[in-house]
Amino acid sequence: MTHILNADLHCHSVVSDGTLTPEALAQRAKANGVELWALTDHDEIGGQDRAMAAARDAGLPYLTGVEVSVTFANVTVHIIGLGFDHTQPALVAGLKQTRGGREERARDMGADLAKVGIPGAYEGAMKYVGNPELISRSHFARYIVEAGFCTDTNAVFRKYLAEGKPGFVPHRWASLGDAVGWITGAGGVAVVAHPGRYKFTANEEFALFTEFKAHGGQGVEVVTGAHSQADYVKYAEFCREFDLLASRGSDFHSPDESHTDLGLLPSLPGGVRPVWELLEARTH
Repeated sequence: MTHILNADLHCHSVVSDGTLTPEALAQRAKANGVELWALTDHDEIGGQDRAMAAARDAGLPYLTGVEVSVTFANVTVHIIGLGFDHTQPALVAGLKQTRGGREERARDMGADLAKVGIPGAYEGAMKYVGNPELISRSHFARYIVEAGFCTDTNAVFRKYLAEGKPGFVPHRWASLGDAVGWITGAGGVAVVAHPGRYKFTANEEFALFTEFKAHGGQGVEVVTGAHSQADYVKYAEFCREFDLLASRGSDFHSPDESHTDLGLLPSLPGGVRPVWELLEARTH
């Protein structure tokens, strides 16, 4: 598989906080020219069989995927897993445990929003999610827009739900070592998702990548919807510095909300080794 392969290895379905089904995402990816696809729902692999079957029907090469929420230096960091056995018991159990605190956190978020004049936010958010275990800030954001408090979900995150804003409730997720261990223990490759989004100091970021490598992490998302051109250059350099593989994914959630559609990212920069080269044997 080549450097310029149109791989999209980061997106979300209705199984977590996206708005499209795994089947619709497979069709959209195929229509947009994606040549290798992974569905990476948050802390959840319940959509993998559907995604795999839909990709097979579309003639679209597929890698299993997940995006695991991790607490590192009191910041939520996301670790993507690719090409693992999604039936592996330790991975299944670890993700279930990670999801477990979401409902209680969501009720606290609803109570906090009520204090600033947004009543019924928990119930409103629940209209957008079928499983309380998977309720997230995105579901609250959609309700806040529907209720007329903000014009779009980006405005919601500027005013609410982010750290220091009304409705923000921290949650202690998995440890970095746990997340990487679940992924690698199931035969997959662990990747740091959209590192340009975290507001780490240079020392904290160095510590993140050093610890990630020590636990067996092998990749970093270089080209993704949240990254700038400067981020592409910076994290390509991290690939060389930390001997990591480069990944690429839109982080697509919804046709109405996402800046970058499936398959419409720039190619990886030169001088890096694509993560999919290591995963050819794990492609369905």
